[in-house]
Amino acid sequence: MIRRSHLVRSLVAAAALLTLGAGAAHADLLKDIREAKKIRIALDTGSPPYGFVDGAMKPVGSDVETAQLLASDLGVALEMVQTTSPNRIPFLQTGKADIVVASLSVTPDREKVIDFSVPYAQILAVVAGPKAAQVKGFDDLKGKRVATTRGSNNDKVVTAGAKDAQIVRFDDDATLVTAAVSGQADFIATSPAIVNTVRAKVPQKDLEQKFVMSTVPLGIGLRKNEPELKAWINDWIAKNTENGKLTAIYKKYHGN
Repeated sequence: MIRRSHLVRSLVAAAALLTLGAGAAHADLLKDIREAKKIRIALDTGSPPYGFVDGAMKPVGSDVETAQLLASDLGVALEMVQTTSPNRIPFLQTGKADIVVASLSVTPDREKVIDFSVPYAQILAVVAGPKAAQVKGFDDLKGKRVATTRGSNNDKVVTAGAKDAQIVRFDDDATLVTAAVSGQADFIATSPAIVNTVRAKVPQKDLEQKFVMSTVPLGIGLRKNEPELKAWINDWIAKNTENGKLTAIYKKYHGN
């Protein structure tokens, strides 16, 4: 019985060591991507000008071109994984995408569950509405209907700031634009690019930016504990910021 107990303890100890070793083992996603010769990048083609579909039904936009450049420089094929604002982080966590390049704002809450690259661009979160409306801050939105994109940083910021407003949420930026054009809300909490899109579709609405809610950096989203891939992407962003390629892509679609 003593020998059997000793054997059991030894087996348990060995199993514990194996488990510890397995936990310490690190899966190298960068290596896997190179071996597969393909990177799966989550992109939101319902968020112009970051991502949208042109007249030829081809995905275009600043994030789309950024993803294309990244895959090309990595020497692998690009597999676009269509996502929406609420699905960007879940797609990473469930392994449906290797990385996310979809106007993903770097926020403390998101950094708890995923990793981010260094910023490759920045985005303003603004509130826009009719020129005649006297709105200069969150307090002026009391009782007003404000449309935004569900799960976006704009949603979080306007919900926290305009506590007495009626927040109306839509599943993606394309639906938000449609809602704004059709008059489902007088005000929208979004990016300047979306404001311009709405203004171009219905210039008679006399829409203008009322105030800036926040300015936040955009990062490429990665799963936790992928240091090799994160280091490669950070180096890639630094090089393509210095050579002007990322700036040129941004200016092409955003104009500033």
